[in-house]
Parts: sequence; structure tokens; C-alpha cells
Amino acid sequence: MVDYNGRMGSVYVAGRGMPPAEVRRWTGAFATYLPERRPLDVLDLGSGTGRLTPGLAAEFQGQVYGVEPSDRMRETAEQSPHPGVTYLKGSAEDIPLPEASVDAVLMFLSFHHFPDQLQGLREVCRVLRPGGVALLRTQFADLMPDLFWYEYFPSAREVDAAMYSSLADTKALATEAGLAPADDVVAITAEEPRTLQERYERLSHRALSTFEHLPADEMDAGFARFAEDAERDPDREMPVYSATTLVLTRPN
Repeated sequence: MVDYNGRMGSVYVAGRGMPPAEVRRWTGAFATYLPERRPLDVLDLGSGTGRLTPGLAAEFQGQVYGVEPSDRMRETAEQSPHPGVTYLKGSAEDIPLPEASVDAVLMFLSFHHFPDQLQGLREVCRVLRPGGVALLRTQFADLMPDLFWYEYFPSAREVDAAMYSSLADTKALATEAGLAPADDVVAITAEEPRTLQERYERLSHRALSTFEHLPADEMDAGFARFAEDAERDPDREMPVYSATTLVLTRPN
């Protein structure tokens, strides 16, 4: 488990924040898989510092609830209020919303943090209205991307893969929870293009869960080499990776 009330909570915005254009690309991509009607009420489950939550309100024009267990992350989000957003203390296993109260649920890189993933998905099914859609943006152990920065940290790929379930296991959990998973994952490309120097600056905050599980000597050596490469070739444009997302529906 990662303590987002501690160090990670203090560096998250610097290391994982999104500029407005990137937020609009994400929310526009999400709209492809949700009903066209407006307004739509949305739950951002594991909303963190609220990097996407106000954008969801702007895109879908309904009430958006950001549910986040970390007090520090939630307090950061509340420093940028939005009239369409309500932040709530809660967890995936105990969502503080009534049954059938939202049209959509977004789980954006939060699913691997759920202590009880089956119960979390049961709660997602409960709060969704019939026909509602949940977007599970996560990695899958059997579909891991080949991230460029893995070359600096030899055990990072294995650490990351161990955090995530396979696609088949995830779909089985969703089905057991009462949700209907799509046959295939979708690939969303919305990340902001960044240079090698920009990538280094963001990753150097160590705001990814991966870095909570790597040996200190491996991180120190890896970031030293990373810094040298960024200084040598700062403007090199780095790859933009597609995001694997599983679409889940609550049956009518």
C-alpha cells in the first residue's frame, strides 16, 4: 500500500499533474464510451488531487463526485473548487453515495490501490444507474507497456507487473460484481507529448507507485543516469503511450 498522506501526497501535483489541454483530451476520449446525452452525473473514484475531476464536470455538465480516502490528496483538490464538483471522504469498498446515483464511474489508475477489488467493483455496480458505464483505466499484468524509463531501473517492469491483475482476472472480478465487461480493452492516447528533460523533471519527484517499491541504490543510480541523458539531449521528444481502459456496464 502507498501512503498518500505522506511523501507521495506532497509531490503528487508536481509529478503527476496535468495541463488543461491534456485534461480536455482525456475527458473527450472518455466521452466516446459514454452516452451522448447531457448532463451526466459522474463518480471519480480515487480522485486524488482532483487533476481530472473538474474536467469531468466541464465535459459532462452534471454533478461530479470525487471520492478519495487520502485526506491530504482530497484537501489539495479542495483548494481548487468547482461548482459542479463535490469531494467526499470514502473508499472504493464503501462509496458514500446512494444506489443508482451516477451515470458513469471513472477509475483512473486507482484500481490497483483498492484493498478489496471485488468489493470495490460491487460498490461501483451499486452506485451506477442501470445502463451506466464504468471506465477502468488501469494497467494489466499481461499487457504491460514498454516504458522508456524502465531502462534506468532494471526491476521496475517486474515491480509494475506485480501491482496489476491480468485482463482475464480483472474481467472475471467485474463479472462477479455484476458488471458486464467489454470483450476487449480500448487504447486511449491523450497524454501530453514531453521532452526527455520534461520527463526527467516529472519522474524525479518519484510520484509513481513504482518508486515506493524499488531499492534505494537502484533509484539513485537510475536517476543519476537519467539526469545525465536529459542534460545531454534535453529536447528529444519522448514516446506517448496509449492507455489501456476496460469499459464496464451495469446491465439494465
